[in-house]
Amino acid sequence: MARTELEILRDRSREIACAVGLPVSIVELGAGTATKTGTLLNGFASRQMRLKYFPVDISSAALDHAKKRVRLDCPGVVVKPVVADFGDGFGFLKNIPNRKLVLYLGSSIGNFDWNDATAMLRNVRERLSPGDALLLGTDMVKPAEILVPAYNDSKGVTAEFDKNILMRLNREFGGDFDLSSFRHIAEWNPLRSRMEIYLESLRTQIVKLKALSLAVRFNSGERIHTENSYKYTLQMIEQMLCVSGFKLEKSWFDRRKWFGLHLARA
Repeated sequence: MARTELEILRDRSREIACAVGLPVSIVELGAGTATKTGTLLNGFASRQMRLKYFPVDISSAALDHAKKRVRLDCPGVVVKPVVADFGDGFGFLKNIPNRKLVLYLGSSIGNFDWNDATAMLRNVRERLSPGDALLLGTDMVKPAEILVPAYNDSKGVTAEFDKNILMRLNREFGGDFDLSSFRHIAEWNPLRSRMEIYLESLRTQIVKLKALSLAVRFNSGERIHTENSYKYTLQMIEQMLCVSGFKLEKSWFDRRKWFGLHLARA
């Protein structure tokens, strides 16, 4: 998915900049280390002098890396990191001057249920002014034979990632989960348009969490629901944006239409 999104950013960054309109300040929610963002910033910087970029993340260490990366990749961009926890809202958007483009890339929106996704986007919209814009990344609906292997690969990478939840419970709460007695399961739920990830108990067992003075019984075949990842059609995206106070203006896709970037206006 990351490579697919980068393909769109690489091929369409100048077109996106033209559609957004200039001048603009760019704000990236959950920027992390801004691994892909430089490609988009260069597309804007080629058309706008003194482009300002505000990466937002809860991790100051990640933002330090982002600042160094962007300064190296995009020397003309002014980087102003913002340390913020989205759980406290999006009040920081009001402190960013001029017309804004808010980036929410990487299909992070797919980790939220519908109500939570629209609530989050609505909270962002409430902090924006008319004419401000949002560039939203989404993973698109694909056949199950493509989706399922992506969440349950033959090398067991996703299974190991899923079981890391049990490792953390053992480490942080004094648990005694036996990782070998759970298996990773990935299923496509077409009715809810989402991938559902589970850890299934391979036997009847009792797991203890000492720090919580808790003992949990698992029957054989009983599951822990660990993750959802929503996939979207264009109609779903348009509806989600509409109820959140945005109007969809334009979408860009990779050549297979597996991933999309969507420009919406406040």
